Amino acid sequence: MPRQAYRLDLPETVTTPVVAASPHSGRHYPWSFTRRTVLDERAIRSSEDAFMDMLVADAPRLGAPLLVAEYPRAYVDLNRSSDELDPSVVAGLRRPSQNPRISSGLGVIPRVVANGRVIYRGKLTLEEAEARLSQVWHPYHAALDGLMRQAHDRFGRAVLLDFHSMPHEALDSMSRPGQRRPEVVLGDRFGASCDPFVVEEIEAAFEEAGLIVSRNAPFAGAFVTQHYGRPARGRHAVQIEIDRSLYMNEQLIRPNGNFENVKALIAEVLRRVIGPQAGQVPLAAE
Repeated sequence: MPRQAYRLDLPETVTTPVVAASPHSGRHYPWSFTRRTVLDERAIRSSEDAFMDMLVADAPRLGAPLLVAEYPRAYVDLNRSSDELDPSVVAGLRRPSQNPRISSGLGVIPRVVANGRVIYRGKLTLEEAEARLSQVWHPYHAALDGLMRQAHDRFGRAVLLDFHSMPHEALDSMSRPGQRRPEVVLGDRFGASCDPFVVEEIEAAFEEAGLIVSRNAPFAGAFVTQHYGRPARGRHAVQIEIDRSLYMNEQLIRPNGNFENVKALIAEVLRRVIGPQAGQVPLAAE
């Protein structure tokens, strides 16, 4: 029997409109996939937001549900629309209108991993691609949509914290002489996916934990924030990117000696954002 698309960790009692999610930390690589890739294990895992689910594992203890993908981004990218299929990967598709994500090999079934390394030799059939979407993409998003609806129904609003990690090298363009590079990037699609007050509270929590924070550069958010962030309807979504070098060895894909410190730091951020006070201000405020 195929593995379930996601793991859902629920608190004993939901006390907050916040929903936490980790869509790219999945690490179940089916044999049918690994036998087809031309990459070794370390290369194929380079697109993984490795261990992010472990870093945010305190969310349920603080009263928020936590949704975690089981399958990796290289297999199905949950931060893409289900119709972003790449004809260079899937046989029998017409060439789509210009889409920069598909053109760069990062559609819903990616063609490449980090540094542009090609995943496959040959193409998948359309049936194989549709089976992956049915098995992974649709169940995950049905669960996330349900959690957001439940939060909105109960609290009058819903706030999605969509946790990711970013390669340290992705921030090279952000560093300037005399300035520390960002360690956290908050993406709200330049204000389109989340009320500014919510983003300011999240930013303040990370800054008070001692991290350097930037907004929307180099990551402003993709499908998840665009789809679930509807501030005018009381639905907010923020993509949270954390520098991998803070907590892991990126070459070996292993937690480093600072892992537990970063986990504790993120727990403090979560406590401020979704802890007991969230029932009053700011995230549960009308």
